[in-house]
Amino acid sequence: MWNIRVEKTAEPKPLPAADNPLTFGTIFTDHMFIVNYETGKGWFDPRVVAYQKIELDPSAMVFHYGQEMFEGLKAYKSAEGKTLLFRPDKNIARANRSNDRLCIPEIPEELFLEAIKAVVKTDEKWIPTKPGTSLYIRPFVIATDPFLGVRPSNTYLFMIILSPVGAYYPEGLNPVRIWIEDEYVRAVKGGIGEAKTGGNYVASMAAQVKAHDEGYSQVLWLDGVERKYIEEVGAMNIFFKIDGTIVTPQLNGSILPGVTRDSVIQLCKSWGLPVEERKVSVDELVKAAKDGTLEEVFGTGTAAVISPVGHLRYETEVFKIKEGGIGEISQKLYDTITGIQLGKIKDELGWVVEVK
Repeated sequence: MWNIRVEKTAEPKPLPAADNPLTFGTIFTDHMFIVNYETGKGWFDPRVVAYQKIELDPSAMVFHYGQEMFEGLKAYKSAEGKTLLFRPDKNIARANRSNDRLCIPEIPEELFLEAIKAVVKTDEKWIPTKPGTSLYIRPFVIATDPFLGVRPSNTYLFMIILSPVGAYYPEGLNPVRIWIEDEYVRAVKGGIGEAKTGGNYVASMAAQVKAHDEGYSQVLWLDGVERKYIEEVGAMNIFFKIDGTIVTPQLNGSILPGVTRDSVIQLCKSWGLPVEERKVSVDELVKAAKDGTLEEVFGTGTAAVISPVGHLRYETEVFKIKEGGIGEISQKLYDTITGIQLGKIKDELGWVVEVK
């Protein structure tokens, strides 16, 4: 049990207006969690404090060598007024796998979960209740040694900030347009593609800008070696329903192991649907789109939950999926996962954790 000190702000912010559309990631709550780390001392002084600016030395290693990790999960308010988290243990485990790859000290699981609960409980009134909204939770670690030289830092800050959010994509649950990238690559096996770190996302930006300029919401990456196999979307894992089978690229060291991805696989299997985690070539995908066996495409992630894909672009061709509408499985998965998250559907898999 960690003794987390709570220092409430003397100047609380006004809550967002009820009719505020809650553009993703633009509003932040009154408080944040912070804990320090020093080599030889470990993690110390865990505290919830007012949301505030942080002071870092210009030579802090995070600025120069990118040693940082982040995570993302959500809190929800049930109709009975309970505050619920969805599978936080999976995010905590993934965070520590990222930490291990990035030479960042492991965060004790008990501290991690207690920290999430403490800051969410403190800012519980910020959890929105309109359909499609939630409280986004962003835990992150940064290296803080004032040092120029390539080595792991000896000091770190682990922080958690909160943001009331609506839909990640402006389209909401309406199908998005996805650009299959055939020029740039983001990650390769043996690199840091499976870690949740900023380097993976800045590597995607050039292609993202190009796709946005052409009217596409996200980039779907091919593998970095053969430029042949489907990997993941910039902010989501990807699924295909091909001739009745749910297919998703297998985890290979350059794909983020998504929590929603795992939830979708478990749900589909529980419904008796055939599920395959395997290599999926872009040629197979194009063939399925042309011969009509590509029945659905959808992305999965904490931010969007389920994001149906209505159009896929590869090279000079654009393929319309499901007449550009929402597929049956996509809709069922969205309704089921959000129903569990909000306490509307019985949680038979032990995925929901209540914040008390």
